[in-house]
Amino acid sequence: MLPVPPLKYGGIERIAASLIEEYKSRGHQVALLAKAGSTSVVDRFYVWPGENVSDKRDTFINAHALWRAARDFKADLVHSFSRLAYLIPLLILNRRLPKIMSYQRHVGARQIRWSRRMGGPQLRFTGCSNFICEQGRVGGGAWHAIPNFVDTRKFDFVSAVEKDAPLVFLSRIESIKGVDLAIAIAKKTQRRLIIAGNRIESGPEAKFFAEKVAPHLDQHQIEWIGEVDDTAKNKLLGSAAALVVPVQWDEPFGIVFAEALATGTPVITCARGALPEIVTPGKTGFFITNVEEAALAVSQIPTLDRTACRVVAETKFSLSVCADQYLTLYKESLK
Repeated sequence: MLPVPPLKYGGIERIAASLIEEYKSRGHQVALLAKAGSTSVVDRFYVWPGENVSDKRDTFINAHALWRAARDFKADLVHSFSRLAYLIPLLILNRRLPKIMSYQRHVGARQIRWSRRMGGPQLRFTGCSNFICEQGRVGGGAWHAIPNFVDTRKFDFVSAVEKDAPLVFLSRIESIKGVDLAIAIAKKTQRRLIIAGNRIESGPEAKFFAEKVAPHLDQHQIEWIGEVDDTAKNKLLGSAAALVVPVQWDEPFGIVFAEALATGTPVITCARGALPEIVTPGKTGFFITNVEEAALAVSQIPTLDRTACRVVAETKFSLSVCADQYLTLYKESLK
């Protein structure tokens, strides 16, 4: 749906772009099948012919495009971050070719069952967290938890910030991300809040923005700066007292939390989905369930060590660490 790498928003596309860059630097040959306009430097580039992921015809032609690309490139292994349906021709016509399907979203057991029947043992799965893998394992198959990651070389570590450093909300501006709670927390603690992210222009989420977010924007205490690119994101996170994204759904991972840790910025959020795998309460952030708990957490931010946040990012969620985990899986699949 987005070019690789993305210009702004696009977590999966950024993951793919970083893996490509890392593997090319290690001497591997890589082909990419992605949206037209992608600029990642690869040995062979192929374009998705269909752009509507929900259209049956586009699904059919994209699935065959992937089959043809794998054949043309003479791939040793196919690693998909797209749709499971796109693998169907390869599952049927080239069962011996190792295939890895990676999930950064919630998983349905039914689709895993039918894909396993077609693909056999040469189809393996990864989830961006143990939380996602547990969903997938209901459908069976070989599952491996490999977290989403950040290129820590592109995030500057900030060892200390000003006492009046702002709180930062960085995510899509929608109800499940808890931006309204972040605003309430800022007002309760009398702290400045900078909101960054893209908003939805129509439907229930547009109404949510108009009713729960817009009335509080004053360009003084509560400010919305829109979507930010990588350079602005690095600066924004590094200057924050804490990243405050009190999610109201079961987050599959949430790359922004690892990005914050990479700059040394702790996280205040809710223990939903994969968040307990990323944040250690009292060390790299705090979990909250309401505004009162969040206010206490904000008051305790100075007790957290920003160096500890960076260390976690480097040892658990860095590009090199996670690329190694994927390479290990590739080698096992090729045996």
